Formats: sequence, C-alpha cells, structure tokens
Amino acid sequence: MPEDNTKEPWWKPAVAIFSAVSGWIVVPLILASLLGKNLDAHFETEPWIFLGATCVGFLISSFGIVRITLSYIREIEKNGKNSEIK
Repeated sequence: MPEDNTKEPWWKPAVAIFSAVSGWIVVPLILASLLGKNLDAHFETEPWIFLGATCVGFLISSFGIVRITLSYIREIEKNGKNSEIK
C-alpha cells in the first residue's frame, strides 16, 4: 500500500505559529515608532509622542500575541481530543 503524500510536513504548524507571533511583534512596533517619530517632528514634542506611540504599539503587540496564542492552544486541544477518540 503506497504512503499518503498529501499529509503536511511536521514542521508546518510550528512555522505558521512562529510567523503569526513574529508579525504581531514586529508590525505594530515599527508602525508605532514611525508614526511617533513623524508626529514628534511635526509637533516638536520630542520624545513624548514617540514614547506614547511605542507604548501603545507594545500593548497592541501584547494583545495580538495573547489572542493568537490562545487560538492555537484551543486548536491543539481540539485536535488532541479528536485523536484520543479515534
């Protein structure tokens, strides 16, 4: 009997989780930094808007990481229960 080659590689879920979490770390912080620097230059308030925007970016990153991690945990638990039933 030939093997089923349609099965995903074992590392594919780990790479998906890594890229999702990395995106939630990088994107909000870079956008907040750029926005804060530009607003500070425009309003001549250095470094206060930059620091505030960076803090907001950090909070957004933290929220996104927790949200995506909880969804992956639920998915793993669901898949674990399904495999125990079989």
